[in-house]
Amino acid sequence: MEDMKWIEVAAAIIENEAGSILIARRKAGKSQAGLWEFPGGKIEPGESIEACIRRELMEELQIEITIKSYFGMHEHPYETANIRLIAYKVTYLRGDIRLIDHDAYRWVRREELTEIAFAPADVLFVQMLQAELEEK
Repeated sequence: MEDMKWIEVAAAIIENEAGSILIARRKAGKSQAGLWEFPGGKIEPGESIEACIRRELMEELQIEITIKSYFGMHEHPYETANIRLIAYKVTYLRGDIRLIDHDAYRWVRREELTEIAFAPADVLFVQMLQAELEEK
């Protein structure tokens, strides 16, 4: 695993006006199938993280967002690849969600996040969102 390169992936923490967060479930046939994640995808060579998030959310969910702020980074080694997941908080602007790479999506309250089976690389961000909730 040491000799595997790191794949940089961008993730979006999408919050709506009601304070709910958008999560999506990876569909059958994908790695981590059946687990939930914060939507996003691989950063292309020469692409900024922000541009990647905008592109991936348009490609995968058919929605437009605006970037708010950097949220965090988590490195997670899987059996087949090492993932460096970089998350930004974003705001949903417009578009009717249409699933391309996922088989389900949900808007969930922060307090519900810990009850959901997330892909391992995303779990740290669930914990960080819970910590923010507890600080309020």
